[in-house]
Amino acid sequence: MTTAISPYDTGRRSLARRASSLPGAVTIMGTLLAIMWVLEVIDQLTHNSLDALGIRTRDVGDLWSIFTAPFVHFGWGHLEANSLPFLVLGVVVLLGGLWRWITATAIPTLTSGLSAWLLSAPHTITAGASGLIFGWLTYVLARGIFSRSWRHILVGLAVLVIYGGVLWGMLPQNPGISWQAHLGGAVGGVLAAWLVEARSRRRVV
Repeated sequence: MTTAISPYDTGRRSLARRASSLPGAVTIMGTLLAIMWVLEVIDQLTHNSLDALGIRTRDVGDLWSIFTAPFVHFGWGHLEANSLPFLVLGVVVLLGGLWRWITATAIPTLTSGLSAWLLSAPHTITAGASGLIFGWLTYVLARGIFSRSWRHILVGLAVLVIYGGVLWGMLPQNPGISWQAHLGGAVGGVLAAWLVEARSRRRVV
């Protein structure tokens, strides 16, 4: 028995392949990073008005900001510190496949945002891409463990050597830095790696 492949499926697979190629991954991540820089320009020109898109602690009406907070930052220094790891780790994850990247982005964004929303001190606003960055970092590290792939393990080790030091950011250390968002993102990255690899094993079987 043969299975017909619709033009929609063919187009979707072609899009996924282009997105997960190195030029495609760099283009996608570069575009997202450019959006962050444009938003910071707007934020500076409007006297930090976009800071309101951050997460307000335990404000039920503000839960939607979990999905906007990663795109806004508290000044140029904050954005500059996040830019390179955002670009590099985002590309590394995207090279593994578009749908894997979507999973590894959505879950840490949600867990990081919920952790900041629930655990941060009262009257706190949390913003920035670092929670998602922590999610991508732990996703890459855990992916090799769950997949048992030497290629994934080697990539994880390389990332650990370069960025492993930032994992200390999951601990309460410096005032003004959201360890809650970092920890939530890191947990989400491990969960995403487990889900992605579990799904891949089911397909193989």
